[in-house]
This record gives sequence, C-alpha cells and structure tokens, in this order.
Amino acid sequence: MSTFVAKDGTQIYFKDWGSGKPVLFSHGWPLDADMWEYQMQYLSSRGFRTIAFDRRGFGRSDQPWTGNDYNTFADDIAQLIEHLDLQDVILVGFSMGGGDVARYIARHGSARVAGLVLLGAVTPIFGQKPDYPQGVPADVFDGIKAGLLKDRAQFISDFNTPFFGLNKGQEVSEGVLTQTLQIALLASLKSTVDCVTAFSETDFRPDMARIDVPTLVIHGDGDQVVPFETTGKVAAEMIKGADLKVYKDAPHGFAATHTQQLNEDLLAFLNR
Repeated sequence: MSTFVAKDGTQIYFKDWGSGKPVLFSHGWPLDADMWEYQMQYLSSRGFRTIAFDRRGFGRSDQPWTGNDYNTFADDIAQLIEHLDLQDVILVGFSMGGGDVARYIARHGSARVAGLVLLGAVTPIFGQKPDYPQGVPADVFDGIKAGLLKDRAQFISDFNTPFFGLNKGQEVSEGVLTQTLQIALLASLKSTVDCVTAFSETDFRPDMARIDVPTLVIHGDGDQVVPFETTGKVAAEMIKGADLKVYKDAPHGFAATHTQQLNEDLLAFLNR
C-alpha cells in the first residue's frame, strides 16, 4: 500500500492514479478515499493525476486516539503534498473534507495550490454559534454521537437515507448503500465520534478570507445533512471570486446521485 507517516507517527494511506496535473481529494465523514473512485477514474482517464487519502482514523490509515482536529488534518494534507512534491495541485474537499482543504490554505498558504473545490462542504461554519444562530443546533450533533456510541452500524445504515436523499425521491443502488456502510465501519469509532465534534464546532470563517486561488463551490439545495443556505451559499459569498453551482434537489451524497454532472463540472474547472 502507498502510505506516509505523519509527524506524530500516524501512518496514512493514499492512492495515486494516472499522470498529469494533480488533483487531491479529501473525503467526507464517515467515509474514506474510495468515495472518490468514479471521479478519480474519470479524471485520470482524461490526463490528470488523481490522489485521495484516508483521513487518520478512517479506512486503511492508522487509528490514533488523538489528533482528530482540523489543524492536524490540514497538517497531514501538507505532509502528503510535500511527500509527493505536488505543485499546482487542485484541492477537492467533500463535506468535512472541505474544512481540511480550506484550513490547509489558511495554515500553509497556496504556493503549491492552483485551485480549490468545495463540495457540500461544512465551510464556513456548520454548527450553531452565538453569532451564527442559523447553524445546526448542538443537540443534533449530540444525538449523532449518542447514536454512534449505541449502535454505530445501524445509525450509519439509517443515515444513508438523508445522506442520499432516499426520502426525497433520489435513488442509489443497494450496492452503493452496502459499500457506504462497509467503508464507514472501517473507521475507528473514536475518530468517527471525535470528527462530529470537529466538524460541528470548528469555525472556518477566518479561513475563507485566506483563500486566494480560483474556487468552485458545488452544493445541492436538497441537502438534508449540510444545509446549503448556511454553508455552501455563505462560503461562495465569502470567498473572493468563487463560482457557485447549485444542483437542484440534490442530496448531500450527490457524488453518487449526480456522478456524471459532478465529473463534468470538475473537468471543466480543471480545464478552465
């Protein structure tokens, strides 16, 4: 397997397909690099080098007890970029992964970055704050953590319904549902729970001002997990010059329900 060792000794897995201009993908919760296989296949078949990693605690990476915070996630990305000596990389982050690619730019700058794509991302802020009352209330996240600690497998199986919009007329195969559950259950329970705290409490609003590369924001307006009106819409307004694409009625998991549309939009952004 392709791995690198983070500064705290955590071994992190990544896959590296094709050749050409690099595109680095950061996955959502509670998934791993395999969520990107159709985007990677599509882009690497068209002359791009695609790289996706399993966040610490998830997939084939080590499961450390600590380090499940966005500064550490961003530093892991920095170390992977340095390990592969990537230049002019396009960073693509889905859901909680949008936070770590944004935090990477805020902490490490954009000298190696040619562009940023935020897909259904938790930026600029996901959870409710005193100065952001429109965010998702804390008791929602408390319920998620309680559900995970009681019966993680069933909680994630049930979570597939709003994730893919199955209760709103969207369709995915039984195979996709099975694969999603299998991927999620590879993760550490500790990291799965800790990341709920990380993505619900981290404020990325200061990071938005540090983004100085061409940025594409894509979000479904039918997202029942990360509400478009308080995340993607706001992020696109805060990031200077960002382009916004809204997928009508699309759920949070639009990489599976709107695969071809997403692939084509990513390719267009890469070829801009």
